[in-house]
Amino acid sequence: MAQSTYESVVLAKRPTSLIVPGETFTVKEHKALTAADLKDGEVLVDTLYLSLDPAMRGWLNDTRSYVPPVQIGEKMRGAVIAKVLTSKSAKFAEGNYVTCSTGWTEQAIAKEKELTLLEVPAGGQVTDALGVLGMTGLTAYFGLIDVGKVKAGDFVVVSGAAGATGSVVCQIAKLKGAKVLGLAGSDDKVEWLKELGCDGALNYKDPNFRAQFKEATKDLIDVFFDNVGGEILEMALSRAKAHSRFIMCGAISQYNDAKPSGPKNISMVIAMRIRMEGFIVFDYVKEFPAARKELVQWLSDGKLKRKETIVKGGLRAAEQALVALYNGINTGKLLVEVKAENASGGSRL
Repeated sequence: MAQSTYESVVLAKRPTSLIVPGETFTVKEHKALTAADLKDGEVLVDTLYLSLDPAMRGWLNDTRSYVPPVQIGEKMRGAVIAKVLTSKSAKFAEGNYVTCSTGWTEQAIAKEKELTLLEVPAGGQVTDALGVLGMTGLTAYFGLIDVGKVKAGDFVVVSGAAGATGSVVCQIAKLKGAKVLGLAGSDDKVEWLKELGCDGALNYKDPNFRAQFKEATKDLIDVFFDNVGGEILEMALSRAKAHSRFIMCGAISQYNDAKPSGPKNISMVIAMRIRMEGFIVFDYVKEFPAARKELVQWLSDGKLKRKETIVKGGLRAAEQALVALYNGINTGKLLVEVKAENASGGSRL
């Protein structure tokens, strides 16, 4: 029996620091969408998985950025895996699985140009489309290869190394012949980084971390891929080699700070002639197909491993899961399962 309503999650109040469950977002109920609501070239989809990403906290701030902020009363944005319920597009048929950016909603209508048909390669699973083969993997790829200019023999340090992007960065760096030190927030994550092939891995919550980091970086850093910011960035600056490359991908340790502080030793950029560069993966849209082809090949060859942390509980679990993301709940990619389907494998489709 077809459902009569569906829910979406909208921004209710901008957080000044931490996201507050039950206050930052609110749930709205809508009359269920049907084929009668579609125009030519449109598709009705059912959301199966939401991608939760550190950048989401920045989208809630009413400040200038690479995308406009989510507005009060607007549906929370985000990438999803969805299933086509009905279609008025020649490109998509009922039952197709797709990726799109329809956000935090159980149902949505999307234009055909906004959808990508989901294809699972050998060795892959459906949820890879939001992880290692999606924006996560592409961010790691372009950040390390294009911005970081990684090469064989480089000493690469990765913060947030056990997260979705960081774990892919570590593996690509090894594939390119670099020596890799990964930084993570638990002993279990450190062990996983070693399984991925990292030459070294440290728990930044260890009481002796500063001394361990100094010893591990005694040969100084060629490339620093930063997902964390804050004190870790400051420590990396103090261990940077002359003409090193710092890839500024994220600053998850500071996203919830009302007044984030900068590194006290920023002058090291001058002293060591460091090239520090930020980037946004969408700058590389035209190059996505070639990069994805290489990522698919590495995955199919068993050269890329991944983990997923999948939160169940439907759409209403997304808000608390996003809060937990900034507390380090995830190893690898963090997803919310909006709707389960009967199938085998990690994708559960």
